[in-house]
Amino acid sequence: MLRNFTPRLYQQTILGTAARHNTLVVLPTGLGKTAIAFLLTAQRLHNYPNSKILMLAPTKPLCEQHVESFREHLEIQPEKVVLFTGSVAPEKRAQLWKEAQIIISTPQGLENDIINNRINLKEVSLLIFDEAHHATGEYAYVWIANQYDKASPSARILALTASPGSDMETVKEVTANLKIEKVEVRTEKDADVKSYVQKTHKNWVEVEFPQELKQIQLLLKDCRKSKLIEAQNLGYCNDVEMSKGSLLALQLEIQKKLSSGFRDFELMRSISLIAEAMKVDHALELLETQGIKPLQSYFKKMQQDALTSKVKAVQNLMHDELFKSSMHFTEELVKQNINHPKMLKMKDIVQETISQDQNAKIIIFTQFRDSAEEIVKSVNELHIKNHIFVGQAKKKGLGFSQKQQKEILDKFSAGEFNILVATSVAEEGLDIPKVDKVIFYEPIPSAIRSIQRRGRTGRLEEGEVTILMTKGTRDEIYRWSAHHKEKRMYRNLDQLKKEFSLHKNETVLPGTNNLQNQQNNTLTKFISSEQVVAILADHREKNNRVVKELIDAGVSVKTAQLSTADYVVSGKVGVELKKVPDFVASIIDGRILDQVRDLKNSFQKAVLVIEGEEDIYSVRNVHANAIRGMLASIVLDFHVPVLYTKNPQDTAALLAVMAKREQGKEIDFSVHPLKPKSIREQQEFIVAAFPNIGVQTAKMLLEHFGSIKNLVNATEEQLKELKGVGDKTAQQLVKMFEEEYRKRE
Repeated sequence: MLRNFTPRLYQQTILGTAARHNTLVVLPTGLGKTAIAFLLTAQRLHNYPNSKILMLAPTKPLCEQHVESFREHLEIQPEKVVLFTGSVAPEKRAQLWKEAQIIISTPQGLENDIINNRINLKEVSLLIFDEAHHATGEYAYVWIANQYDKASPSARILALTASPGSDMETVKEVTANLKIEKVEVRTEKDADVKSYVQKTHKNWVEVEFPQELKQIQLLLKDCRKSKLIEAQNLGYCNDVEMSKGSLLALQLEIQKKLSSGFRDFELMRSISLIAEAMKVDHALELLETQGIKPLQSYFKKMQQDALTSKVKAVQNLMHDELFKSSMHFTEELVKQNINHPKMLKMKDIVQETISQDQNAKIIIFTQFRDSAEEIVKSVNELHIKNHIFVGQAKKKGLGFSQKQQKEILDKFSAGEFNILVATSVAEEGLDIPKVDKVIFYEPIPSAIRSIQRRGRTGRLEEGEVTILMTKGTRDEIYRWSAHHKEKRMYRNLDQLKKEFSLHKNETVLPGTNNLQNQQNNTLTKFISSEQVVAILADHREKNNRVVKELIDAGVSVKTAQLSTADYVVSGKVGVELKKVPDFVASIIDGRILDQVRDLKNSFQKAVLVIEGEEDIYSVRNVHANAIRGMLASIVLDFHVPVLYTKNPQDTAALLAVMAKREQGKEIDFSVHPLKPKSIREQQEFIVAAFPNIGVQTAKMLLEHFGSIKNLVNATEEQLKELKGVGDKTAQQLVKMFEEEYRKRE
């Protein structure tokens, strides 16, 4: 079933393990992790010829790459290997699933398909997780693995990564979340791998930190220290020299205290001081590791934010003399065209490399988009063809769609330009066959990202990695941080292999704490195995943890565009769900009364659920009596009960119990539970059912156009003029109004 491919000995050895157990494969970049997926796919399709193979990868370009690889190396009809992404319409994905045998998908889109029952995981005999180190926290891999483990009678999981992480707890979390039973690790030093490894030369290039930049550095350090000294005097900081990581931890600790309801002047002032210190710290990082112009861009953004934002930390810094001085000196150095010495060194390295080989391919990695743009400008001065490579646009900034990213990579691979100047978007997974040199514009403290960057070269032939480092700055700290983390990662993996071997006959995997047995059994107390409970959720709730918790508990969940309510538990009962911060925010902007009124008018029984353990009177600067008054109005004036839940699990349990009480043996609910009474309500009812139009937008459209007839006759341009109607919605509406109705054949 395989073609154009000869498996290596270590790949066959790993296959032996992966065929019998759910396996995590840790293999350096460029040594054929995907080949093991080919081998196992061929075996599973031979053993289960009517099954499907599902492979997940974090990005669309990576998925497209896998589609091409599977079509090239497996003797299977090309149309049987399909791509699932968010750009493919849901109905189309459902049809593709039926026709396909190998499905390559991003996890987010597939998650929605599972929720809406468009696919059946029972049909999948192998689930492959590429870049498996993502399987932590709330990432979609975790929930999908759990659903697959429960659904498929012939479940087999293959997880692939070059770097699962340096922290033992994180690695154990990945293995537990993906139901891993065996771990296969290979390094470049292992005997069965060594002969296939291309030598990669690593060079550390040190540069001196210029005196002109040290002047700004001193000002920023003094500014940062002054903030932390004040926080220390208030009792909220133990170390005025703490690291960036420690600052983040301290900020989370203080915010947690605030959420618990405690607040006084010292606490509120300390929150602002820590935020200010973190912004100064970021300025320091840009100065030390990137250069003057990226720092200038950051300062300009802060100045703009100070004018448009109410964030105290930004406004305070704009009045801080030390910070103002650092901004002034930065402007002066920009005028003098003084830049970071890394930029000059980088240009020298690039020029030397191209002079030796005019066709040489180079990837230059940097942390920040501003730096990437400056590097492109510098390389342009050398008259060497290059292209910037960044992720999708943030607000009005530079960015590329996933389609554009693929086009750029294809052109780079084809030799249309020599240099790719990339941010983190190029670090992970993407197969760029021949890269002669990789340049780190700065060291990075992450072992995973460092390994991913290095892995872009030395694949088919010898490669070179050059890392620029500024002496006496955090560059040095990051260098050794990544080094020690990487060493610790491989030690942890060796330990993990031993643990999995020792526990091979146990039902509980090491590090899982018997997660399967920790399922929230609250729902099972109230829902019998014979009773099928169904809940209708608004389509915007599909990414809410509540939906996943309901599905995990065996509740049948369907999503639809609801004009009112977030959840419908029967034909009579609609539920509006608010997290504590959103509830308070909805009081401030006036949304809550309209939402409660619409809910009450649409359902015989309306319920408001407020979720979260935060102190409702402390999350925003709103007088307690204003909150109490609103709660009283909801209950007394609208006769809508208000219920409280702690978290998504608790909310799901409550919804399921409500559904069980309301539903008989036959499930009975609809998207529009009550018929509107007046002509006005009927008009609102009809318009609210249009694509991407809720109750409030429906009212606004009707008020503007005066009638449904005028609305239907409106042009796309007229629709787009209205607040709340975007380009996509306007296009969808016009298409729906104008397209002929087609009878089912």
